[in-house]
Amino acid sequence: MVKTAIVYYSSGGTNYQLAKWAAEAAKEAGSEVRILKAAETAPQAAIESNPAWKANVEATKDVPEVKPDDLEWADAIIFSVPTRFGNMPGQMKNFLDTTGGLWAKGKLANKAVSAMSSAQNPHGGQEATILSLYTTMYHWGAIVVAPGYTDPVIFGAGGNPYGTSVTVGQDGKMIEDVQAAVKHQAKRTVQVARALAHLEA
Repeated sequence: MVKTAIVYYSSGGTNYQLAKWAAEAAKEAGSEVRILKAAETAPQAAIESNPAWKANVEATKDVPEVKPDDLEWADAIIFSVPTRFGNMPGQMKNFLDTTGGLWAKGKLANKAVSAMSSAQNPHGGQEATILSLYTTMYHWGAIVVAPGYTDPVIFGAGGNPYGTSVTVGQDGKMIEDVQAAVKHQAKRTVQVARALAHLEA
């Protein structure tokens, strides 16, 4: 059975929701799934000053924090993060910087990986954020599984070929309907991981 790690960071809850949709789809595709979050590194005062952030931290307190061993376990890895100035958040970068040991041993090579993102406006850096994640994956020797234009649902979600991305309004609600695109991307990633497993067998 293909094993899938859904690794996310979320301050307001959007990317946690994307991760949950991806997990549903991966399970539907016959995969064993772990939903995992990047550890929070922001000062508690910053979290306390933002009601939505504080509520999300509380709502996800039981979600396990991702460890390098989770990446070694997985055949497929799907990342979901908000954009920070066109880049991934420091919380996710901090985690990725701990994967050097696995990388050095070739333990992350040939993993099927994919990524999703969010921002507060349609051109807020979502594509650059996804590509910043993929840069690390290329160094791993992983196989990037972008959704491309492999299904009409991609267009319905805004047409991002690098990975599903969503705009989040000031009220914290998603503007585009991206659930179908997230699920397609997750199933595609599992399918590629399964195909890679057969090639290596």
